[in-house]
Amino acid sequence: MGLTLTWLSVIILIPLAGLFLRTLELSPGQFWEILTSRRTLNALRISFGLSFAAAFVNLVMGTIIVWALVRYRFPGRRLFDAIVDIPFALPTAVAGVALTQLFAQKGWLGAPLAELGIKVAFTPIGIFIAMVFIGIPFVVRTVQPVLIDLDPEIEEAAASLGANRWHTVFRVILPSLIPALLTGFALAFARAVGEYGSVIFIAGNLPNVSEIAPLLIVIRLSEFRYADATAIAVVMLLAAFVIIFAVNRLQRWAQTRVPAH
Repeated sequence: MGLTLTWLSVIILIPLAGLFLRTLELSPGQFWEILTSRRTLNALRISFGLSFAAAFVNLVMGTIIVWALVRYRFPGRRLFDAIVDIPFALPTAVAGVALTQLFAQKGWLGAPLAELGIKVAFTPIGIFIAMVFIGIPFVVRTVQPVLIDLDPEIEEAAASLGANRWHTVFRVILPSLIPALLTGFALAFARAVGEYGSVIFIAGNLPNVSEIAPLLIVIRLSEFRYADATAIAVVMLLAAFVIIFAVNRLQRWAQTRVPAH
């Protein structure tokens, strides 16, 4: 336990404590002024709002992908299963450049969308797509082992007792997956909130329009406004911690509600 606490302190707690101590250079009035500025509020809104939306989309689509990979056998299944891990291994800058080229107005996907009046690259939509791209593996890899361990005989038993497919999904399968789903959602959300490399290339980085909070922190650091940067970082840290803590509490509650199979 002592080794664990020491390592945790050196790697996580001490750097975070330094972050909070740096903000003490600001008076409460200065701290509040930084956080309530229009540019800061819009950056935080874009980062947290789009991260939550991307995590929710990953929750739904990731569950569908997991279901197809686990419950069905089809040609190329192992290849698709490996493709899911590409965002893990791909450098974020490479992902950002690739998505920008793909969704630019003359890109393979951007050109057809532009004809429909939809602009993706250099807009908040592009940020959302980048966050979905980097977050999908967290949901898939968190839910997949749980679904593999879920005995198909449970579904057969439910069907033999007269349950239709929808009842089986929502009353038998989904309750068993809820803890894993919440964990995948929290991981995807946390990953999206802190994402930088893949987002800045496709975002356009326009203040108050498509500027994310991590980029604003980097800008403040380049301006040697270190206290301003740490103030924004502290707010991001606290907000992300509260959201992840709430999701973890929901996960624990769900685990107590799920019967053991």
